Amino acid sequence: MQKISLYFNRFLCVFLFLLCLPVAGNGHESGRRNAVVSAVQKIGPAVVNISSEYQVQTQRSPFSGFGMDPFFDSFFRDFFDPGLERRQKRTSLGSGVIIDGKRGFILTNAHVVTQSQSISVVLKDEREFQAQIVGVDPDSDLAVLKIGNQEDLPSVEMGNSEDLMIGETVVAIGNPFGFSHTVTTGVISALNRSVRTDDTVFHNFIQTDASINPGNSGGPLLNIHGDLIGINTAIYAKAQGIGFAIPINKAKRIVSDLIQYGEVVIPWTGLFLQDLDKELARYLKIPEGKGVIVKDVEPDSPAITAGIHKGDIILALDNIPIRSVDDYQQSLKRFSVGSRIMFKLLQDSQMKTRSLTTSVFPEDRAFELADKLLGISIEDLSPKNRRRYQISAREGVVISNVAPRSYLDGIGVKVGDVIRQLDDQTISSVNDFKKAIIKSRQKKTLVILIQRGGQGYYITVKP
Repeated sequence: MQKISLYFNRFLCVFLFLLCLPVAGNGHESGRRNAVVSAVQKIGPAVVNISSEYQVQTQRSPFSGFGMDPFFDSFFRDFFDPGLERRQKRTSLGSGVIIDGKRGFILTNAHVVTQSQSISVVLKDEREFQAQIVGVDPDSDLAVLKIGNQEDLPSVEMGNSEDLMIGETVVAIGNPFGFSHTVTTGVISALNRSVRTDDTVFHNFIQTDASINPGNSGGPLLNIHGDLIGINTAIYAKAQGIGFAIPINKAKRIVSDLIQYGEVVIPWTGLFLQDLDKELARYLKIPEGKGVIVKDVEPDSPAITAGIHKGDIILALDNIPIRSVDDYQQSLKRFSVGSRIMFKLLQDSQMKTRSLTTSVFPEDRAFELADKLLGISIEDLSPKNRRRYQISAREGVVISNVAPRSYLDGIGVKVGDVIRQLDDQTISSVNDFKKAIIKSRQKKTLVILIQRGGQGYYITVKP
């Protein structure tokens, strides 16, 4: 009986030992499937390769060689025989992520597809689609594309970037230098970074040490659970070992506008603001660096309805501190049309809170806005106006009135001059001008391209 018990105990020990050994095949593989692998397997099929084709002009204008800025040089080419120009096709590569597999919407960077004439999208399984641009927002470097898929595609749901922690692990997927579906990992190095490029300042970026290279642009940044927390961007050419991503919570509102309107619609409050300089802050007994003053309030605007007046000091929007006009404008971009915003302000020397519901700026007030900001009236380039002002320009709007003693009057802008461009918006018609002036109404400076005869002039205006 003792022998039987001894053999049984030995058998039991061997059996338990064998159970503890690693099992070949799927069991061994599961031991290596860590969080990064799971995140990549979850999101990878929704990451796409984007190649866009565009044209560049290879011949310079007759003014080339005289030290002229290339920006002006490109404009003056418009006035010479287009047959003298040679155009060459170029291709750029980037990444994107499918955010709606049923409707075929893809989120990527604006700089990946800007000025593209044709865009191809290749999925991980090598299916290829032609894509159309739904909307582009250069200010945030985001764009939405659409492909004509007949069946549902793998897609991702947008996560949450409000609770990110410095030091947490992140995963980037993209197509750097054409190497498709490349995975890099790192940690979040910093939050709310501002990055200055040649002509733009981008705000509220996620900084990471995960490698972000040309081709990664537009691809997803994931947390360890595979949640989409950002869109990678490679706009900062000087970065080495530093990557940047657009927080997904910021992207959500922009994507919604791009799909609904084709552009980002800045919510209308009806406020014109001014920074508080030292003298003004001292006079109003406001601590320096806190708040902005309401310079003016538009009639019949959301601000009027909310009870905000000229001379009020705005201190915060939904508990977001406001220290400058730029702070206000960046904070306003967090909200969409119809949002309810709580304004904390100083009114009649008392701390008050006002609830404001944003709206869409009325398009029929665009001419009134142009007069207020620029001191001009404009009309279409009708045959009558072409003859009247002897205009040779093919596109644009004609200035029909310049307010005396306005800035444009002081620098010599005249009735009959043609506006060809307002900031980054090409002006071909009155409708183009109305959209551009509404979109630019909150900017500190406006750049206008004026054509007179066969010459063009860029003018910077501070409204």
